[in-house]
Amino acid sequence: GMGGEDATGKIPASFEAEVKQSLDNIAAVLKEGGMTSADIVSVQVYLTDGALFDRMNTVYKAYFKDPKPTRTTVVVAKLVGAGHIEITATARK
Repeated sequence: GMGGEDATGKIPASFEAEVKQSLDNIAAVLKEGGMTSADIVSVQVYLTDGALFDRMNTVYKAYFKDPKPTRTTVVVAKLVGAGHIEITATARK
């Protein structure tokens, strides 16, 4: 799973930027493995507040092309660290 921290451990000020950073972190791992977001088949999103779903979904929909991977979204009481989101992705080639 990847949170929205950048390389220095800083979480962006806006939630939308945090979501994008989380997805960018996943993209960086995929790139190291010779893959792209098009290879993702399943995503699990963990949010600390269900009210953030629509804001997360706007960024998420812009990031993935159709057909989008399957997705599960879970609201949790707390994540490790100070973030509001963690995203886990499963990819295949």
